[in-house]
Amino acid sequence: MTAIPTISTTPEGVTIEPRDRKFDFDTALATDWFGNDPFLTTVFNALSISFPTGEKEFIDSIRHYEDRIQDGKLLSEIRGFYRQEGIHSREHRQYNRELCNARGYDLDELEGVYIAMLKKVKSDPKVTSRIRLASTLALEHFTAGLAEVLMKTSYMDEADPAVRELWLWHSMEEMEHKSVAFDVYVQVGGDYVMRKHIMRLALLILGKSVVKVTTRMLRQDKQLWRWKTLKSATRFFFGKTGFVRQYLPHHREFFRKDFHPWDADTRDLLDEWKPRLTG
Repeated sequence: MTAIPTISTTPEGVTIEPRDRKFDFDTALATDWFGNDPFLTTVFNALSISFPTGEKEFIDSIRHYEDRIQDGKLLSEIRGFYRQEGIHSREHRQYNRELCNARGYDLDELEGVYIAMLKKVKSDPKVTSRIRLASTLALEHFTAGLAEVLMKTSYMDEADPAVRELWLWHSMEEMEHKSVAFDVYVQVGGDYVMRKHIMRLALLILGKSVVKVTTRMLRQDKQLWRWKTLKSATRFFFGKTGFVRQYLPHHREFFRKDFHPWDADTRDLLDEWKPRLTG
């Protein structure tokens, strides 16, 4: 009997497994938990503020096309993706509440930056369901690249252990489901031209929002124009071991016409981290 080909490209040995983790940050979020570095701490806090809004949009953009998917393996992975993203959102909501309570930030105001950005994008009649899916694909590649940097390097070694564990657990699961949005996009006829253009736009729009939220938090903490903050920001964007320099190879790969998320085969990395992070 001829095997029925599968649309899913998640490789053998990778399971999209929702892990119902809960995290206790204790007093860490009241501090500059990332190596006593106000800038790095605030950038990651600003990303956390974005996740509940962003992950709901990722789920919605894929769910719109779910009834077109006939491949049982991919459907199972889509449902695993939903559950993983749902648990991530829950834990980041808790993180965001504790952060804002501890540091006196206005959560509605900060989260409102991302909500307003997304509302503006979705209200544009030119933004189709396929463009929204392409945006999910692009930002899922960004989070998979972020995950690989955090899991493959010593970048977070100086972070508070409780907060670091949240980010690494989230990273591991982002890596597991990194091809789901890509596979759905291909299945519904998404093309290379849209993919590359939307990546540029999606990162620009997200980047502007993250900078806006980061700036507001640093200003409230009276850290915005401090020399320590500026020096850390320079390392982050331009330093040889800064995040941007480490992420750039992942970004460039996305613009190859024959790109696929699992071209970077990170199964060994997942096998290394799973025992430490499954809880």
